[in-house]
Amino acid sequence: MRVVVTGGGGFLGSHLCDALLARGDEVVAVDNFSTGRRENIAHLDRNQHFKLIEADVVDGIPVDGAIDAVLHFASPASPPRYLELPIETLRVGSEGTRNALELARMNGARFLVASTSEVYGDPSIHPQPETYWGNVNPIGVRSVYDEAKRFGEAMTAAYRRTFNVDAKIVRIFNTYGPRLDPGDGRVVSNLLTQAIAGEPLTVYGDGSQTRSFCYVEDEVRGLLALLDSEEAGPINIGNPIEMTMLELVELVREVTGSTSEMVHRPLPQDDPKQRKPDITLAKERLGWEPRIDPREGLQRTAEWYRQ
Repeated sequence: MRVVVTGGGGFLGSHLCDALLARGDEVVAVDNFSTGRRENIAHLDRNQHFKLIEADVVDGIPVDGAIDAVLHFASPASPPRYLELPIETLRVGSEGTRNALELARMNGARFLVASTSEVYGDPSIHPQPETYWGNVNPIGVRSVYDEAKRFGEAMTAAYRRTFNVDAKIVRIFNTYGPRLDPGDGRVVSNLLTQAIAGEPLTVYGDGSQTRSFCYVEDEVRGLLALLDSEEAGPINIGNPIEMTMLELVELVREVTGSTSEMVHRPLPQDDPKQRKPDITLAKERLGWEPRIDPREGLQRTAEWYRQ
């Protein structure tokens, strides 16, 4: 296939480019590098099946020629980044999503949009199934990301119903691994870089809030399983192993050998108290579940940061 990956220079987008190329696809990555990193795809410069187009998808997606699939992964994804870029985040989720859908529609291409577990907000149902409509503050500071993704889902569903676009929605839960920017601001990158540097380990609130972390290799395998399937979604792709932030701190200490103390900071506004995917649909319809446990994934990620 010839596949367009928006946000192809990002953490997850770059791993998608690698996986698509490895299986024989031709890849066109589109990125404006507002949050993506050129280093993530520098190793693909000489690959004759890879092309990079530097562009902002909000302004259009200038890809010529036939296209078989469009994977829309352009968006800031870490809280510090989307809080720094609130309008840009909303626009890439709305105008950018429409432009990506139009590209798919005009080419009769399959479409996959990267949505997020953040559409569930601070959930009142646990674990979170795809049937749960969420509990999101639509005007809170985090809403620029949450609502951008919810709108992107709505636009994707509308294109599927109105234009019969073969459009799919994936809800991605916390993902980590090599190429996760050390300054990204997410909890795994924060704790690993602090531990390796011998700095205090930052915990927000009392550390009792929970998250579920999926290693990037597992995540990409699930994304491609959905892309290749006849399922429309939304489908959760994440690791159902749930841990508190205090448990994560102890695991980070173990894999890094850190003796750093823990320091507590105030909990950010609208920070979810718990997060865990129900992956029943992914197991039954895609034959997918994660294989890499958190300890192994954190060890691999820590080694990448050290290098």
